[in-house]
Amino acid sequence: MMTVTRPLQILVALGVMTLLWFGLDGRQALRLLAQADPFWLGAAMLALTVQTVLSALRWRVTARQLDQSIPMTRAIGEYYLAQVVNQSLPGGVLGDAGRAVRARHQAGLRRAGAAVAIERLAGQVSLFLVLAVGALTVTVMPGGLTLPTWVMGLIGTLMAGAVALIVVLAGVGQLGGRAGGMVRDLRRALRVTLLAPGALPRQLALNLSITVVNLAAFAFCARATGTVLSPSEAAVLVPLILLTMILPLTVSGWGLREGAAAALFPLVGASAQAGLAASLAFGLVFLASSLPGVLVLLAQRRGTAPLPAPAPAATIQADP
Repeated sequence: MMTVTRPLQILVALGVMTLLWFGLDGRQALRLLAQADPFWLGAAMLALTVQTVLSALRWRVTARQLDQSIPMTRAIGEYYLAQVVNQSLPGGVLGDAGRAVRARHQAGLRRAGAAVAIERLAGQVSLFLVLAVGALTVTVMPGGLTLPTWVMGLIGTLMAGAVALIVVLAGVGQLGGRAGGMVRDLRRALRVTLLAPGALPRQLALNLSITVVNLAAFAFCARATGTVLSPSEAAVLVPLILLTMILPLTVSGWGLREGAAAALFPLVGASAQAGLAASLAFGLVFLASSLPGVLVLLAQRRGTAPLPAPAPAATIQADP
């Protein structure tokens, strides 16, 4: 299945990029990209580097609540490695799966996988919340960004889908069998990692910080290619653009992200070519920012030892 899926995702990415190139005057977008301001590209690189370090810290904090002890330097190295794999292979999650496998010596694969999954899930939830707050803000504040009906419908659909998923998972958790047990385990792990005393404030601070620097990185790339996004515009448009990267249709969101940017940038008075150029700049800077992961990969191929195994982990408390 994987051998069939990968070529298809690569073909989809190439197909979408080709359509954008010929349909939106790709040469103009390329000119904007070639004239990009190095200062703002450097600011985007710095923001993405901060995002990686904070994301590694979020993983470390989440894993600690599940009785896993991961040194900070190792967490950063593993996160860089996961980014390289996610950027290189279709799907965008294989790097995170490998991160869980390599951390299994701490408390078993199930617990390591839960820490990685919850850490990534928290990031997506934070992005959704910023999108919701941003959309509400520009709606109730006159004189700002005016969102057309189709954008509001898209945001509403995303929010409704998120709520429906929560309801479905809650319902499945009431059932017996393997599916119900898995959902109940996830619910217990979420409570331990996010709602335990002292965990929630750290998680809120980390996730908000990570989301802000992520949005800022894209806004800096837009600025580098000639488009200035206000904070409210970035809070609404950039999450919609970045959320396309989680769709397993292309390699690391290439093509889908550019198409979303080209469609949304005219809402702020910029051209579709400007959106294409900004998204290309972001993708290239993101790729460059993850290059330290190559060094981690080379070190692991030379036989770097796995994460040390501590004493047996405590059991997650069951639902009362």
